[in-house]
Amino acid sequence: MSLSPRNARWQTREICALAPIVPVLVIDDVQSARPLAEALIAGGLPALEVTLRTPAALDAIRAMAEVPGGHVGAGTLITPDDVRAAKAAGASFGVSPGATDELLAACEAEDLPLLPGAATATEAMRLLARGYDILKFFPAEASGGAPALKAIGAPLPQITFCPTGGVTQDNAETYLSLDNVLCAGGSWVAPKDLITVGDWEGIETLARDAAGMGMSA
Repeated sequence: MSLSPRNARWQTREICALAPIVPVLVIDDVQSARPLAEALIAGGLPALEVTLRTPAALDAIRAMAEVPGGHVGAGTLITPDDVRAAKAAGASFGVSPGATDELLAACEAEDLPLLPGAATATEAMRLLARGYDILKFFPAEASGGAPALKAIGAPLPQITFCPTGGVTQDNAETYLSLDNVLCAGGSWVAPKDLITVGDWEGIETLARDAAGMGMSA
């Protein structure tokens, strides 16, 4: 599954449109990275966010980037060094909890598609002014949840969001039903207990259920 040769900002939209749910992954053991990616991709979730919260994260991105059919991104990008390390590891996109001028400039210099975080209309407008029209709404539930995101969408219809942070199997459909939501990020599709025991079939089943979300919205 290839992306069109458009600019990095457009590719962010293409990646987010691949499936309704982007798995948010915290990987402690690099040995689990490839089979985890294979299970999620087989279940219909090809866009994967590996958070840079563990020592194994960059090696996990390297391993996952070799799995056919997937698009592996680096989450929790904070600094320009994070951006360069993620790109060198093979990340095809990045995700950040917020956005600074330095971080945006680093992603633009590295031609790394970025899903930058915003929680307020002001933050969203600043990013839109720089050319970013698909954003991560974070932390989604703590920032008012689906009602808040719907309210932000009224005056800013040109911005599309990927809510993350408190999005669960129970409330994901509510977010996905909003006109200004393209996808949502969630960790429930790859629970730590299933990763620990190597239950890749169970994770594939969770992924397949998530891939079908929003179909009736």
